[in-house]
Amino acid sequence: MIRKLIGKVLRRPGKQVLHAKHYGIRREQLHSAALKVCDRLQDAGFEAYIVGGAVRDLVLGKSPKDFDVATNATPEQVRHVFHRSRIIGKRFRIVHVPFYDRDGEEIIEVTTFRGASDAPTDESGRILRDNVYGTIEEDASRRDFTVNALYYDPNQEVIIDFHHGVSDLESRKLAMIGDPVKRYHEDPVRMLRAIRLATKLDLTIAPATLAPIAQHARLLENIPSARLFDEMMKLLLSGRAWDCLTALRANALHKPLFPLLDKLVSQHETAAFLKKALDNTDARIRDDKPVSAGFMFATLLWHEVEALWQKKKAAGEHAVPALVDAMNDVEAKVTRRLAIPNRYGAAMKEIWLLQPRFEQRVGQRPFRLLEQQRFRAAYDFLELRAECGLADKELAEWWRKFQFADEATRSSLIAAVPRDGQPAAAGKRRKPRRRKPAGGQSGE
Repeated sequence: MIRKLIGKVLRRPGKQVLHAKHYGIRREQLHSAALKVCDRLQDAGFEAYIVGGAVRDLVLGKSPKDFDVATNATPEQVRHVFHRSRIIGKRFRIVHVPFYDRDGEEIIEVTTFRGASDAPTDESGRILRDNVYGTIEEDASRRDFTVNALYYDPNQEVIIDFHHGVSDLESRKLAMIGDPVKRYHEDPVRMLRAIRLATKLDLTIAPATLAPIAQHARLLENIPSARLFDEMMKLLLSGRAWDCLTALRANALHKPLFPLLDKLVSQHETAAFLKKALDNTDARIRDDKPVSAGFMFATLLWHEVEALWQKKKAAGEHAVPALVDAMNDVEAKVTRRLAIPNRYGAAMKEIWLLQPRFEQRVGQRPFRLLEQQRFRAAYDFLELRAECGLADKELAEWWRKFQFADEATRSSLIAAVPRDGQPAAAGKRRKPRRRKPAGGQSGE
C-alpha cells in the first residue's frame, strides 16, 4: 500500500492491474463483436485487450460507441485468424475485422502493439510511418494521453494501467504521456484531440500539456486537409460542439484550422445563430438522432457566403448567379484547410440555394419548392435564421403553415401574399404531388 502511494505521488510509470468490477465494469457491458475478437485472438495464443477510449469511457460510467482492440499479433497474423478482415493504412497499418447483424456491418479496429523504436519523421518532427511493433508496455508509452493508455482484459476482467490513467480520470485531468512538445511535433492533431477530449469529458488539461498548444498551433498547417476535416467532424459531433469551438479559439487552434471562427463569434447575431445550430446538433446526438454534416457546414459558412452574396448583388449581379459565385468563392477558401467531401458540400450548397426561393410564394413555385429533396433541411435552416433575427420571421411562419396545410388553406395562404402592395389572386392550382419531405438534418 505504501509503495503504491509513493508511486502515485511521484507519478512514476509502472504497471498497475486493477479489478474492473471495482469501477463498475463487467464483461457483459462490452460489445459482443469486440469480445469475439479478443476471445479468438487469445484462443490463438496472442494477447488481446479492449483499449483506449472505450475503457476510458467505461471507467467514467459512460457507454462507449467504439471498441478498439490492441494485440501482440501482427496485422498478417490477425488477418490469418479473421479471414474476412482487411489490412488498411500505410502510415499506421491496422486491421478491420467486420461483423454483420440486422443493422448492417460493424467494424472492430485491431492494432498491433507499437514499439519504442524511433519512427521516421519529417523535418518538423511529424511521424511519417509507425509500423514498428513491440510490447504492451511500449505500446502504452506510445499512446497520447494517460487516460487513453488503459487496457481491459475481458477474460480476466482487469484493467492494466501503465501511466496512472485511472487516477487521472478520478482527478478529472488530461495529461500527455511524455514530453508534450515532442508529442505535438510527432502528431500535431493531438492538440485538437486534447481540446476535444477535455471539453467532451469535462477534464482539465494539465498545465504542462496545455501550455505549448497555442505556441505550436502552426504545426497543424502541415497536416493533410482530409485529416483536418475528420478532426473537425469529431469536434462538431462531440456533443459539446460550441464549447469545443470556443476552446479552439481560446487556444489559437482555429487559425490554421478554421480562421473564419473569429468573424462568426465577433457579432452577436451570427454567434447566436451558430450557437443555436450547434446546440440543436448536440440535442440530436443526445437523442441518438441522425445529424447532417451538410447542414452543420451550411451554418458554419453561411455568414461568409451571405456577406459576399450581398456585396455581389450591390455591385449589380443578379441574385441567384451572385449567390452561386459567393458559394463557390467561400468553398474554395475553406477547402484549402478542410477537404469537405463532395456529398456534404453538395447538401450544403443545396440548402443555401433554396434560401432565396422561400421568397417566391406565388403561382406554382411554392408547390415546386416543397418537392425539392432538401426542402426540409432548407426550411430548418430558414427557421433557424429567423429565430436569430437573420431572416423574416413572418416568412418562416408562412412556410411552416404552408407545408402542413390542406389544399384549400395553401391556396388562401398564396392568395394572401402581397404582390406589389396588392393581395395576389389565388387562381387555379394544380393538385401538387405529395412527396414526403426529407427529414430535417438527417437528409444528406
